[in-house]
Amino acid sequence: MKVLITGATGLVGNAIVTECHKNKIAVNYLTTRKSKIVDNENYSGFFWNPDKGEIDVNCFTGVTAIINLAGASISKRWTSSYKKEILSSRINSLRTLNAGLSKVDCASITSFVSASAIGIYPDSIKKFYSEDDEFKTEGFLSEVVKAWENEIDTFERFNFSLSKIRIGLVMSNVGGALPEMVKPIKFFVGSAFGSGKQWQSWIHIKDLAKLFVFAINNELNGVYNGVASNPVTNEKLVIKIASVLDKPLILPKIPASVLKLILGEMSALLLDSQRVSNKKILEEGFVFKYLNVCPALDSLYAKK
Repeated sequence: MKVLITGATGLVGNAIVTECHKNKIAVNYLTTRKSKIVDNENYSGFFWNPDKGEIDVNCFTGVTAIINLAGASISKRWTSSYKKEILSSRINSLRTLNAGLSKVDCASITSFVSASAIGIYPDSIKKFYSEDDEFKTEGFLSEVVKAWENEIDTFERFNFSLSKIRIGLVMSNVGGALPEMVKPIKFFVGSAFGSGKQWQSWIHIKDLAKLFVFAINNELNGVYNGVASNPVTNEKLVIKIASVLDKPLILPKIPASVLKLILGEMSALLLDSQRVSNKKILEEGFVFKYLNVCPALDSLYAKK
């Protein structure tokens, strides 16, 4: 088996590559930097430039599944120009992949799995979202994910399974949002955001990597929430991080008005509430190692 991965050198991509190699799955990957191209027996790089629609179609040789993770980080300041990049990086990557596939014989490809995000769900303290819920997009992130998923749907014209994994807060100690939450707590200036009651649906990085491999192996179709079974409030998450680090929480909660003043529209990343169900992926037979936030954080930060 061989899988083609876009975004393979990012946080989630690195974890998926490791999981693939554990399962004796060879990896081809696409990169925009020629300096990052290597060619090993089970890990081979190929150049592409999604902004220009360029792709080395040799990347599809021998491939039986595709995992798409490409997209600019949402954690940089949302200037008007960067907001365009957040959207265009996702759309252009998919269009370039789609065009490349149309130029080759892709009969051997049985599965296509793309990242998506729970940011598509509207902010709600009370709602418990499932993949089948209908809702109107609200806010920049929701609009981006909706357009992203619409573009993923264009791959339905090919004869392989197609699934979308809506990813929540990724629990990792080497990148993503969690280390940015940990940093102020380490220096005694951490606190909950806004009311602290907003729900944060999360997933351990190792479970997320296994979920993507599970999706390609089982040729899943449709939308799946990539989150653990037990979401937590922001306040509980901050308290547990402090406990694991053995640091006190001295400061009061940071008011939403302050965050909005400092971050503007981007404050939605800290203040929006998405309580999301993973029942659908559980019913497919996927088994999470980390169901609760306490053991997940312990695995990343507890002193050995």
